[in-house]
Amino acid sequence: MVYDFTANDAFEMAEQLERNGAKFYRTAAENVSDPKSRKLLIELAAMEDEHEKTFASLRGDLTEAEKTTTVFDPEDESALYLRALADTRVFFKKKIDISSMKEILKAAIVAEKDSIVFYLGLKDFVPDQLGKNRLDTIIKEEMGHIRILSKELISLNE
Repeated sequence: MVYDFTANDAFEMAEQLERNGAKFYRTAAENVSDPKSRKLLIELAAMEDEHEKTFASLRGDLTEAEKTTTVFDPEDESALYLRALADTRVFFKKKIDISSMKEILKAAIVAEKDSIVFYLGLKDFVPDQLGKNRLDTIIKEEMGHIRILSKELISLNE
């Protein structure tokens, strides 16, 4: 079966990725002893929470055409597939050295880069009429995450 994703699908995945990112930062915050590092990680988790809300709002602004699926899917299998992709693709469970704030930030930057690559690839599966250009908003947000994380990483090296 050929399936075109919609901007709605992409925003749904983006929301899940933000939830996963927030969980990652909160888990890391629980495992660091430095109060400054803990505070930063909690702030990053809160930022992910806000981005999730932003993506939910943007998803709410989509046109009906951008929300309409292109195939008959009575079991909502496409949504399950997308959720599984979002859960495993970027902030997947892997061994991260949480004893070092530097390593935590490096892992977060890699995850954000992976998410950008993921969304760029997804754009190939979202036709123009289903909101392809809306994915650029998600990509720009993720690029903003990288800027913030990189700035924090650089400040640790100073």
